[in-house]
Amino acid sequence: MSKTILTVEDDSAIRRGIVDALSFNGYKVLEAGNGNLGLEMAVRQVYDLMLLDLVLPGKGGLEILRTVRETRPTQPVIILTARGEESDRVEGLRMGADDYVVKPFSVKELLARVEAVLRRSPERPTDLDQVSIPSGIADFSRRELRFKDGSRCELSEREIELLRYLVNNPGRAVAREDLLANVWRISPDGLPTRTIDMHVVRLREKLRDDPGQPKVLLTVRGKGYMFAGNDE
Repeated sequence: MSKTILTVEDDSAIRRGIVDALSFNGYKVLEAGNGNLGLEMAVRQVYDLMLLDLVLPGKGGLEILRTVRETRPTQPVIILTARGEESDRVEGLRMGADDYVVKPFSVKELLARVEAVLRRSPERPTDLDQVSIPSGIADFSRRELRFKDGSRCELSEREIELLRYLVNNPGRAVAREDLLANVWRISPDGLPTRTIDMHVVRLREKLRDDPGQPKVLLTVRGKGYMFAGNDE
């Protein structure tokens, strides 16, 4: 499965060079040309590594990095800096960036650093085949729930994607807008989120998760939904 790289860089020529190089070498690429869009994509999109310029119009790179570290502590990040930005580079590393590349850089150096960071980064749970739930097991590869009493229940593709996304963010309240962007893959701007609630209701029924006192998919008032894990 090809890895996805989010590139946040305001210089269009540099960004295009990075995107072309990554695409040519088999990576999927998401891109943002300013800090505001970069921040939105950094917290809503699903990706394996972010290339982050520190000097951006709108939200700055360090602010984006800080937010990512709060919401996705293990997300790999490589910062892109100019030669005279040593203090920012040091601050970025202190805030948890995995590596840095100084501009101008060669394609060969960039690819080597990307490969190195991805290689030493912990496996993301996106590749999980299954996860335990109090009543049994959710099997993503077979698109079914297998219960302790021996019965089974088939899940739709959307239900699998919804459950997988929540499982990949354990203990974090995931906003409905986040689910629209990453599970439904549509812009959440101005769209009603009731469809999310309806899918969660149906998924809870299939999970045998008591809607009055759910133990698997929790509702976090004013925020969204959270996967609570497999505690009895």
